[in-house]
Amino acid sequence: MSFAMDLQQLSLSIRLGMPKVSLSSRFIRTAACPSGAAKATFFDSTQTGLMLEVRPSGRKTFFQRYTDPHGVERQFKIGTADVVTLDQARRKGRAVKANAFLGPDPHRQRRELRATLTLTELVYSRYLPHVQEYKRSWKTDETILRLHILPGLGPLYLDEVTAEGVAELVRRMRLKGYASGTTNRVVILLRYVFNLARKWKLAGVIENPTAALQLAPTVHRDRFLTEEETKRLLTSIAEDENKLAAQAVLLLLLTGARRNEITHARWEQIDWRRQTLLVPQSKSGKPRKITLNGQAIALLKALKRTEGNPWVFPSPDTGSPSPSLYYPWHRIRCRAGLPDVRLHDLRHSFASFLVNQGVSIYVVQNLLGHTQIKTTQRYAHLTSGARQDAAEVASTVLQRAYRDEETEEAQRGSLGPSKRVRD
Repeated sequence: MSFAMDLQQLSLSIRLGMPKVSLSSRFIRTAACPSGAAKATFFDSTQTGLMLEVRPSGRKTFFQRYTDPHGVERQFKIGTADVVTLDQARRKGRAVKANAFLGPDPHRQRRELRATLTLTELVYSRYLPHVQEYKRSWKTDETILRLHILPGLGPLYLDEVTAEGVAELVRRMRLKGYASGTTNRVVILLRYVFNLARKWKLAGVIENPTAALQLAPTVHRDRFLTEEETKRLLTSIAEDENKLAAQAVLLLLLTGARRNEITHARWEQIDWRRQTLLVPQSKSGKPRKITLNGQAIALLKALKRTEGNPWVFPSPDTGSPSPSLYYPWHRIRCRAGLPDVRLHDLRHSFASFLVNQGVSIYVVQNLLGHTQIKTTQRYAHLTSGARQDAAEVASTVLQRAYRDEETEEAQRGSLGPSKRVRD
């Protein structure tokens, strides 16, 4: 077709309103929107429903019209003519019509894709507001998401988060030295997030990308203070400049309590007569009472109370409980030469002290507030001396039995032959 014929066809098409034309590369280049019109539309006479839209700005866009399974006529945007060639537009248009007839509605697919959230959007718009209503550990979730998950996976749309991507995130964390417990929490949390997304039927979520991922074997880190280490730690506590924080650390060692059970303690929760500290909601979700020994009672009575402040260990800056004892504790443990000892290891050591002094494991379970004896048994560390003493008990019993047998034998021998026969 000559250039003059293209112009003639274009002029005729415009006059007809929504005409059919034989779309060609030359026609597309010369197509223009009439002055004063919002747009000009040209349908391809070769392929039914394929359309070129021309705007006054000169922008030219391919569309494919089709009828969805409900009989509604729809229009699918293929792309602009400066990016998509005519042949590409025709192929895409045919695929759109085929999908509309044989498979999912292309218009609905595009709508779902546009509605798909990124992982960051899901976390902050849906997940965190939801779990704040019932999950006590939601702040821990927020920290794990913010520090470990969202920096790498957050910008991805939900349908772009794959098992391979999560596995790669875990692999990188392990290379950085994170323990299996930490990497497992990342996988478990992501699994929970995507299970909720599936329950909510969010666009882009069909399968849970963590479903096939295996958790790493959990390695329990059991660290117990020796008698010599305990002496050094007590000296360092006494020397620390932050007296209130140091006393909170000492109370942890004296009671075997969890950090928050001490840092969030209120004066009204102390029963001086029964020597207990009430924890309204423990880790199990139920209230429990911490037994206070004589030294713990003396420590609490020696504390200076802040007028009008209900907290036993308020922060000097805010007056509220300290979110963490990390900095004073880090200073205390390093000064004692124990940089590897965690604050929670004081709880382990408390249990170890009791077991090595012969206290029943069931009593230790009650003092620690464990619901299962299996949990307490992990803390029930026996020193080599205690094990040796226990082994010596068996030796003593056997020796006594051996001596008794020798005595009986001697007594039988003293009766003489005639008496033994008569008997």
